[in-house]
Amino acid sequence: MKPKKTTIHDIAEKLNVTASTVSRALKNNPRISEATKKVVLEMADELNYQPNHIASALRSGKSHVIGIIVPRINRAFFSSVVRGVEEVANSLDYRVVVIQSYEDPEKEVAAVNALLNARVDGIIASLGKNTESFEHYENILKKDIPLVLFDRTTNKLNTSQVVIDDYLGAYKATVHLIEQGCRSIAHFTNYKRVNIYKERYRGYVEALKDHGIPFNEALICESNMQLEDGRICVDNLLQANISFDGIFSASDYSAIGAIQTLKENGLGVPSDVAVVGFSNDSFTSLTEPSMTSIDQFPIEMGEVAAQLFFDMLNAEKNTIITKKTVLQPELIIRNSSLRLQEKSVS
Repeated sequence: MKPKKTTIHDIAEKLNVTASTVSRALKNNPRISEATKKVVLEMADELNYQPNHIASALRSGKSHVIGIIVPRINRAFFSSVVRGVEEVANSLDYRVVVIQSYEDPEKEVAAVNALLNARVDGIIASLGKNTESFEHYENILKKDIPLVLFDRTTNKLNTSQVVIDDYLGAYKATVHLIEQGCRSIAHFTNYKRVNIYKERYRGYVEALKDHGIPFNEALICESNMQLEDGRICVDNLLQANISFDGIFSASDYSAIGAIQTLKENGLGVPSDVAVVGFSNDSFTSLTEPSMTSIDQFPIEMGEVAAQLFFDMLNAEKNTIITKKTVLQPELIIRNSSLRLQEKSVS
């Protein structure tokens, strides 16, 4: 038989006090003496008491838990955003629950439903690459539960969001390659499906235009932006005998794949092909050569997302807050793109 779960009534009976006294002691109520709190906590530990957060949330209307949905937590960017959310949330006695969607729309829907069933006070989310329907997020808003989107967002949902200026980051990356002497710059993207990649593609195109470099569709490679995709994109360009002297990848992962394949084919980075990624993941400073990238300031993004959440949570009833915060990107220049420096040394 399944063992009976310990309740505050069991603790109260053991200590010969009221259940309300136990409840107050567990909540660190100042009306309860330190001595009573101590014995209640000791008995709770002895009886292996586990608080029922859902029941507590039903009674109080607040669970003090924020749900976070990310495509993959093993990406440095997303884990750093979660850290930023936690720093703000923990300072206000809130905790976070993280669920991964794995870029799967069905898993994303299940994640939203699980968090709603767990009575979280709100949800902070980044959309999966394959998400095309937003009904599950609209359901959150219909319930008047705060929803904040970050990084991968959509304008189809009337809610707060925090993003980096992806257009500006891409523009800076492309201009940097041009300034390094590149005139045939390939772009690795997923612009037809994901909003952030659309903006990075736009920044790339505008930078070429502003510097009098003709746009060449043959230099665009669409993929899922993973390491293997970067390798495939370079292979395709080489096999098609398409000349290129620079790569702006909208993802650090496909950029590192590109560097690997370039080197395997006897091409120098950056002497033959200069490479710039996007996100400034932790590994970019450790690659050989170290990789130039755009910093998205993920911890700050998480902090802003959390603050937007609390602004929505504390707003007056029937007040809708839809604030969009746009963070400014920074180009972090490393060896993978410094062609002029390399030429001057040689």
